[in-house]
Amino acid sequence: MSLQPLPMLSSARLSWMPRLAFAPKYSAPRGDTLVVIFLRGAADTLNIVVPHAEDAYYKLRPTLNIPRPDDNKASLRALDLDGFFGFHPAMSPLLDAWTEKQLAIIHACGAPDESRSHFKAMELMERGVEDERGPASGWIGRHLATLDTGNNSPLRAVGLGEMPQRSLSGTVPVSALRSIADFHLKGDERAVAQMRAALDTLYSGADSFSVLGQETLAILDILQQLDPTQSPISSYPDTDFALALQQVSMLIKADVGLEVAAIDLGGWDTHFAQGGTEGQMARLMKELSEGLAAFHADLRDHMNNITVVTMSEFGRRAAENGSFGTDHGHGSMMMVMGANVDGGKVHGAWPGLREGQLIGPGDLAVTTDYRDVLSEILVKRLNNPALADIFPGYQSAMRGLFK
Repeated sequence: MSLQPLPMLSSARLSWMPRLAFAPKYSAPRGDTLVVIFLRGAADTLNIVVPHAEDAYYKLRPTLNIPRPDDNKASLRALDLDGFFGFHPAMSPLLDAWTEKQLAIIHACGAPDESRSHFKAMELMERGVEDERGPASGWIGRHLATLDTGNNSPLRAVGLGEMPQRSLSGTVPVSALRSIADFHLKGDERAVAQMRAALDTLYSGADSFSVLGQETLAILDILQQLDPTQSPISSYPDTDFALALQQVSMLIKADVGLEVAAIDLGGWDTHFAQGGTEGQMARLMKELSEGLAAFHADLRDHMNNITVVTMSEFGRRAAENGSFGTDHGHGSMMMVMGANVDGGKVHGAWPGLREGQLIGPGDLAVTTDYRDVLSEILVKRLNNPALADIFPGYQSAMRGLFK
């Protein structure tokens, strides 16, 4: 059985847990449902959102470049967005959200860490800190801990996958969820009832283990009431990523108290045979864009209360390598989607790709800190101003990404 609704932490602190100090909770009504999508492996964002007006891009990538929108010799080419940037052709499913001004891009975005280490960069980014000495909890976990929305739902925060994402860690319980449909045990109501009765017996005590168990049972009770066919599977691609988005859609429509969902899409570490308009990375972009487009279409009537953000631990080297791939770089990009986004725009200061503009061994510079993007979401869309607790030691700047 692949459903795993497991509270990460109970209210009873475990002895090994780091002690965290928060300011008193800020009380506010629930804001948007936030969906955080992490592109693990360091996505080559220069080929996702292509600077097709930058001549240096084509000099640095003689075989991996995405042809300009006006290159009539190419069968596949960049889809112009604003005269300077364009989507990779595999990102075409997101053009509807772009033209409806419900999708925005923040280019040359990223973290100050320049280690170019997947493990370190993801660890720091998900914790929302600049070095290992910062709080051990995740930035989403601290957001949940500092905002009292009056929401006691056991599904306030959900991580889609085998276990909750690092960003969700903290003092507020979260759940790991793989498939609502699997919970229904292929429609066998008797088997579900037997499982429920067994869990009732197991968790009938009054100790801390039983407290955790009762939280789990509360989640199971909610999921048992959901109809896994209410959002037609045919409207979503047959991929794990799209399935995760479909689960989030179901939870949003069922109004079970979901405030934050975290989803991973891995495979972006394209050192070898990355491909240009076609190939392994193009297939990943297709999976990303088709899943997000299906989610946007499915929840079109709900987008006033939803914010989606994508992020990756860092970008790739501006120049292609000798293996027809790209090595670890620095500057990346983020996307935000929702009805309140200042959409149809590429935000951020473009640093350029010419000699003297690249940093380190030849990387896109970061001109927008990823915490500025997340901070604006927290303040403007989630009603949480406690940025000093969520991103300790960092002074956030509002970038005008939301109306």
